[in-house]
This record gives sequence, C-alpha cells and structure tokens, in this order.
Amino acid sequence: MRYQIIVTSFLCLMLSSLIAQNSDQELGPANNEAEFERQYQERITKDKLNGVYIPKNLEEAMAELDKRISPDSRLKLKSIPEDSVCLRMHHRLGQWLILNWGFYGGSRLSHYLRSAGVTFPDDMADFLILAYHRRLNDKPIGIKELALDFKGKRKKEFEEEMKEGTIIHEEKRVREH
Repeated sequence: MRYQIIVTSFLCLMLSSLIAQNSDQELGPANNEAEFERQYQERITKDKLNGVYIPKNLEEAMAELDKRISPDSRLKLKSIPEDSVCLRMHHRLGQWLILNWGFYGGSRLSHYLRSAGVTFPDDMADFLILAYHRRLNDKPIGIKELALDFKGKRKKEFEEEMKEGTIIHEEKRVREH
C-alpha cells in the first residue's frame, strides 16, 4: 500500500511537471480560418513555443543562433560562398528554423519577418540563413534590401508559373442581383 502511494505521488508529480512544461503548446491544428487566426494572434505574442525561445527580431535571432551553433559549425557556415549558403543550409538549419521558430503557424519572429515583407516560411528561413552568413562574414545585412530581394524573387516565380500554367477549365458565373 505504501509503495502504491509513493508511485502514485511520483506519477502525479511527473504529470504536473509535464503539464507545466507544455502549457505553451497548442491543443491542435485549427479547424477553420477563424480558429487559425485566433491561434496565430496568440502565438505571435509568446516568447516561447513548445519550450523553444522565439526571438522577437533579427538582432535577437542572430544572438540566438550564436548560442545554438557551435564555434566550429560557425566557421564552416562562414566558409560557404554566399551564393550557395541558402541552398546548402536550407534542409538543415533552415528546416530547424521553420519548425522550431514557428514559421507555419505564426510566431513573433515570423510576424516580424512578415512585416518586413518576407511572407513564405522557406523564404523566412533563407532570409535568416543569409543574414547570419553575412553577419559572420562582417558584411552589412541590409534588411530592407534583402527583404525586397526575397519579395521580388517570390513575385517573379509566381508570374512565371502563371505564364507557364494551362487553364484546365474555365467557367463564368452570372451574378443574380
């Protein structure tokens, strides 16, 4: 009997600890647009999502990357040519950024990047990778210019897709007044 009480107490303590640790986690994905918007507005105010600190701006993101990336890895990243750093690091560092810093569901960092004009999660990750690479190489980041480059690249890709696309079916609807 005493053993059961100790085990039960231990399990309750573990469960309450897990609940406290995960109190910043979502209950699940949104079922509709209104629920997504509600969750998004909530997420962009939090400094932690799923137990991971979310930087609030580019300066904090650079500092957080300095903490998380070892000096040896920083040297390797620094040595990659700028024109290929996003391509080489996107599926490593970029995916970590997208998933852990909440670029799909929204976070205060993704909201900051959206306000700068970088709206797609993959572009957000590449933006941060390129900015960090420039910082490591003592080059000016040029936030506005960099954001405009990503925005222009995305617009150009969209326009090319529209030119190459084939209309499968077209119909016109008559509006009733």
